[in-house]
Order: sequence, then structure tokens, then C-alpha cells
Amino acid sequence: MNTDTFWADVEDHLVRYIPVFTPRIIERAAGSYVYDSDGNALLDFTSGQMSAVLGHAHPAIVKAVSECVGSLDHLFSGMLSRPVVELAKRLSRTLPGDLTKMLLLSTGAESNEAAIKMAKLFTGKYEIVSFDRSWHGMTSGAAAATFSAGRRGYGPTMPGNFILPTPNAYRSGFRRQDGSHDWESELEYGFTMVDTQSNGSLAACLVEPILSSGGLIELPVGYLARLKEMCEARGMLLILDEAQTGLGRTGHMYAFERDGVAPDLLTLSKTLGAGLPVAAVMTSAEIEQVCAERGFLFYTTHVSDPLAAVIASTVLDVIEQDHLVERAAELGRLLTDRLTALRDTHEVVGDIRGRGLLQGLELVAGKASKAPADALGTAVTAACLDRGLHMNIVQLPGMGGIFRIAPPLTISEHELHTGMDILSDALAEVTKSN
Repeated sequence: MNTDTFWADVEDHLVRYIPVFTPRIIERAAGSYVYDSDGNALLDFTSGQMSAVLGHAHPAIVKAVSECVGSLDHLFSGMLSRPVVELAKRLSRTLPGDLTKMLLLSTGAESNEAAIKMAKLFTGKYEIVSFDRSWHGMTSGAAAATFSAGRRGYGPTMPGNFILPTPNAYRSGFRRQDGSHDWESELEYGFTMVDTQSNGSLAACLVEPILSSGGLIELPVGYLARLKEMCEARGMLLILDEAQTGLGRTGHMYAFERDGVAPDLLTLSKTLGAGLPVAAVMTSAEIEQVCAERGFLFYTTHVSDPLAAVIASTVLDVIEQDHLVERAAELGRLLTDRLTALRDTHEVVGDIRGRGLLQGLELVAGKASKAPADALGTAVTAACLDRGLHMNIVQLPGMGGIFRIAPPLTISEHELHTGMDILSDALAEVTKSN
């Protein structure tokens, strides 16, 4: 393809599924870097789409994919292979409690779709609750449970979807007398509103332990346990979407481990495939048995593909062999220290949050006002890119621009410092010029 006509061809032939594309033509990727058509190395602080936990072109993944494509990659959906069953056993061994049954799929939206259908079939009810800053996918059921974006202009969503207020400690109006975040009252208020609207058919609550597209909002300690209690009191299942938080990203194998609370259904994607399309639903034998008896159907083209299973098993191998969970915790502490220094130095850095190698920095007009600073976020993103750092900023109504920082778990300490140095320099330059 002619580089000179690339962007004209984009304009003529591609559907624009986001407002703007990164203004670089990417030719290849390796390790923690992607490389553009001019040969520039861009440090990837987003792990692709928050997925490439092993970095780009990891040798173990390259080897596994090459061998699998040459022998056994795809089958009729009613056929099973050894890699799929082995992956199910391995995943169940990494999980607590009753999460022993696996459905192997391709994408995060697909896994959330399947989990929602299982919850509806198991409970015999249809109403789904999620956060008002949620993002769970673009297919019909997942999109109906997504409230951070993409709801206008498409007509009615699936019926029976309600919201809980996202427990954003930085911006929530629920405060104790000492000014701290009163998440308990916020959660009680949210369920009071849900109960008022419900037709008495609450099936499940679907949430992320750390909302990523929702602005890197981490659930307070104790929130998940109380949420599960409130779900159980209503006969609801708890579905945790760990597309971005699973597989070591937060310094735990799964983010929910910090709270000691296991879900009824767990959805995995993104990190499970290390950048390739792999997803899974994990649930209990009881839920699977009831759903099977009631005729559960999720018959897709790539369900139980051996290639997906081999990739996921390879990801588990590397995470275990290279101690990447512990590494994410260690590098996460370093990242928190660097972000804290930025917050203490810059008036426009309002908040930092997250854990492990999934952290966020919220830009504001000023610490006192907490007013959104969209133009500032755009300028800092561009300044970082010019310096060789790819960053992603989430801009939501009523919030400042939030940088999502999620480098590969394989990133070196030097590379992490390099990225933070670039971000620091970009912030200093943009704020000085403004």
C-alpha cells in the first residue's frame, strides 16, 4: 500500500468506529514498543487495546500460534480437542471456590453476552444491573449493560437494564462528616433506586472490579463483599468482568482476590489472549447444570476453538514461569510512586488511582474546582506521542481526562521510567504553554 495515499484510502474505505485514529501508520510491534512507517519507536502504555500483557510478538505466543495453525486451529463447534479441556482444568485451578466450568469464546463482549444469558436462564429472570460508567461490550446484551458511551441513536436496548452509581471516591457526592467517600450509603441508595424500578425480575449484577473505560475507578475495599450480599438478598447472581483486570494485571491473578469475594460467573478476555481474540466464561457446576437442563444455547463459529485454548494456556505458562503477577505488583508500586509525584507537582493532576499495572491519572483545570480539562488532555496525549509514548485518555461527561496506564507486564523497569519521564515532560510543556 502506498504510504502517500494511506490516509486518503482510510477516508474512502474504512468505517469510522471511533471519533479519531492515532495519526501514525503502524508497521510492526515487538516487546513494549510499536513502530510506525517512519521507523519511530512508540512505547506502548496501553498494551495494544489493554490486552497484550506479554508485550507484542512474545516468542512463546509466536511459537504456539505457528505450531497450532499448522496442526489444529479450528473445528466444527460440536467437536472437542484436548487443549480446550486442559485449559478448562488449568483455569479452574487458578480460581477459588466453585468456578470449575468453562465456556471458551473469542471476545469480551461475547463472554459477557454468554454470562448474561446464563444468569437469565439460571434465575428465570431478566433484569441486569451495572454501573453508570460501565463498558461491557458492543453486542446487544452487553451493550444494554454499557452506560459510559454508545447509547444514543440506536433505538431501544434490551429491556430490564438498571444502573448503580459508580463509586468514584474522587467525585462522588456521598460524603461522611470527615469528607471521606461514603460508598456504603451510595450503594444502598443505588439499590433503593434499582428496587423501585425493578419489575421483580432481578437476574444479575455485572461489574468490573476496576472500571477501565469508565475512568479507572477502583471499587473501595469492602464494596465487592457488600455488593455480593445485596445481590444474594435479591436472588441475583454476581458477574465479574475481568477483561482488563484478570491474569496478573493488578498484582493479583484476578482483581477480586484482594477482596476475598468470588463471583457466580467470571468473564475473561483481552488479557487471556495476550492481544489475540480469546475469551472465557467461568462458572459453577450448579449453574452449568441448571442451564444445561434448561437448554442453554451459545453455539458460535469459534466456540471451543483449539487455537484459542493453546494461546490461553501459553499465556498461563508465561505468567507462571516468569512470575508476572508478582512483577506487576512490584512495578505497580513504582508506577504509583511516579504518579504520586506528578500529582504533588502539577496543579492539573487531580487524582491518581488503580493498582498494579492498571492505573489512571485524572487531569483537571485545577485541584480545587476539579473541573474537566478536555483540551489539556488532548494536548498532553499529542505531546506524549511526539516524544515516543502512546497514551490513551478517556474523556467522560463531568470528569476530567483520565489517562489509562496499562503497559505490558513484561515491561522493563527502565522502560516504565522512560514512559513516565515522557509523560512528566509532556505535562510540564503543555501546562507551561497554557
